[in-house]
Amino acid sequence: MEPNFSQSDIDKLNSSKGILSLFNTIPFNVEKALRYIEYKKELKKLQVELIRMQTWAIDKNKRIIIIFEGRDAAGKGGAIRRITERLNPRYYFEVALPKPSVEEQGQWYFQRYLTEFPKAGEIVLFDRSWYNRAVVEPVNGFCTDHQYNIFMNQVNEFERMIVESDIQIVKIYMSISKDEQARRFEDIKTSLLKQWKITPVDEKAQELWDQYTFYKREMFSKTSTALVPWKVIKANRKTTARINAIKYILSVIPYDKNLKI
Repeated sequence: MEPNFSQSDIDKLNSSKGILSLFNTIPFNVEKALRYIEYKKELKKLQVELIRMQTWAIDKNKRIIIIFEGRDAAGKGGAIRRITERLNPRYYFEVALPKPSVEEQGQWYFQRYLTEFPKAGEIVLFDRSWYNRAVVEPVNGFCTDHQYNIFMNQVNEFERMIVESDIQIVKIYMSISKDEQARRFEDIKTSLLKQWKITPVDEKAQELWDQYTFYKREMFSKTSTALVPWKVIKANRKTTARINAIKYILSVIPYDKNLKI
């Protein structure tokens, strides 16, 4: 049965964006190209709102922290890029900290994150955060059970103090299936432009899937509070996940939606 496309669909495909979208889906996939056109259209509208939100934050001296967590290859970095690509770069920062130095290992666990916190008018986006100690570190043996338990006992109080200091925290978890993670790993390994993304931790992620699941559930049950809840975004389809992540951020940050920009 031949697909039935409306005149509107044909007009979309006939545009420069439509032709580009079609060539991005080689072998040609018209339905996928149409979805991509709609995605780009919606993304642009949401990015305008993100600019409005940032303008409000600057005007009102607001401080915002947005945390992205999720399994390896869940699309955290891609979502952050779509959030920030139209923002004023002087007022947002992306943070993806490497493993702690010897000096940092001797500090209070949260200390190196505090130095990355936003000043007035700034937004800081964490591509992984202090929640490394809730999942990645215990799964891979990077912390002791004692260190893990101390973190879990302190984190809610830590976040309560942050919020009471008039810093808003948004916590997003990007969730993918085991099969989708395996597919993305294979794509990364075979791409000369992406191979650098694979780390020894990533290599073990499939093998340790069930352990990640256990600690992830513990994290949700103990650290998703009324004050700072977790939002789980289904991320098997990257474009949908990016749109939903932005919509969530805009829904929980009380910016002035009528602000002129």
